Amino acid sequence: MWIYEKKLQYPVRVGKCDIRMARYLSEQYGGADGELAAALRYMNQRYTIPDKVIGVLNDISTEEFAHLEMIATMIYKLTKDASVCELEEAGLGPHFAAHDHALFYNNASGVPFTAAYIQAKGDPLADLYEDIAAEEKARATYQWLIDMTDDVDLQDSLKFLREREIIHAIRFKEAVQIIIDDRNQKRVF
Repeated sequence: MWIYEKKLQYPVRVGKCDIRMARYLSEQYGGADGELAAALRYMNQRYTIPDKVIGVLNDISTEEFAHLEMIATMIYKLTKDASVCELEEAGLGPHFAAHDHALFYNNASGVPFTAAYIQAKGDPLADLYEDIAAEEKARATYQWLIDMTDDVDLQDSLKFLREREIIHAIRFKEAVQIIIDDRNQKRVF
């Protein structure tokens, strides 16, 4: 059980309504390398990972849900004052027709989220290397999103998320090393 503090992990501010950017951010909301996929992947993998590193997967999974909340807040703030016409002009007409202004788990192209995005091999090293790759892909996507906006407030929140992806990759690399060291120690005796 977790204790939920009713505030975002990092403040989310946006300087202006920007529907185009909201659409791009949906990649991190419901895309293959987005926050939902990461949170579910790590929470699922934790059940087949050695006890020594379960906490890493559990902690990062939980933080990914916090990132999902931040992305949802960004999308909401970027679109809350948008008219139907503006949504249509930004390519979100089909989304509006199905969901109004509600968020929906899909990527930037409008493809709905699928469980096929969640990787789990059952081999701790294979899963952790997959997780490192997922964090690096998320880091790259955040950099591209930063480059796509001139909104310094939005860039600030995106930079925070980009940096957290780097830290997650480092934690997963440390977990790999723990498993390798443990395997090597077992071979010595």
